[in-house]
Amino acid sequence: MRKLMVTTFVSLDGVMQAPGGSDEDRDGGFEHGGWSVPHFGADLIERMTTVVRRADALLVGRRTYDIFAATWPLAEADDPIGSKMNSVRKYVASRTLDTVAWQNSTLLTGDVADAVRALKQEGGGEGGEIQVHGSGDLIQTLIEHDLVDEFQVLVFPVLVGSGKRLFGRGTVPAGLKLLDTAKSDSGVVISTYARAGKVEYGAMGPETGNW
Repeated sequence: MRKLMVTTFVSLDGVMQAPGGSDEDRDGGFEHGGWSVPHFGADLIERMTTVVRRADALLVGRRTYDIFAATWPLAEADDPIGSKMNSVRKYVASRTLDTVAWQNSTLLTGDVADAVRALKQEGGGEGGEIQVHGSGDLIQTLIEHDLVDEFQVLVFPVLVGSGKRLFGRGTVPAGLKLLDTAKSDSGVVISTYARAGKVEYGAMGPETGNW
């Protein structure tokens, strides 16, 4: 079974909306687009290059597809991220698109959750990694249906306030295990979590011995 990995840029207060540009996503009158850009240095770009190049497939929503399809084909042939984005198999979840023209793109049909479950089963048992980038609305569906195996969360040292959040309504309570953590030169904290069963509960205080 292929692993589904969500990689997301979030502000310290949990907002994931429009990290990469002013007009990326203005839903709800959002005016803070591009908040992640000043924190990208060579080390963070190198890390993201490593992540993207191990993808077996990309899974994206319509808005992210539109942005990627308009920009990545413009990349130079020797661009390590661009070459991978253009060549890798891409699956697009959308209720409004009829066709997808970006090379190696396939439009998912039917129920999104069922289609993603089927994608995870593909590969003849050889595994591989399906990566989700951006795609805030799609991520909410994946979380709601418990389809995410790992989260790679890049927390940027900025407070945005209002906006779309990574873990919104419909989040399924779940335990997580920290697999890796690192910090960029600009103060971005990169943490990777895997699913780890159900949430465990307890009590804290002097009377419990957990103090």
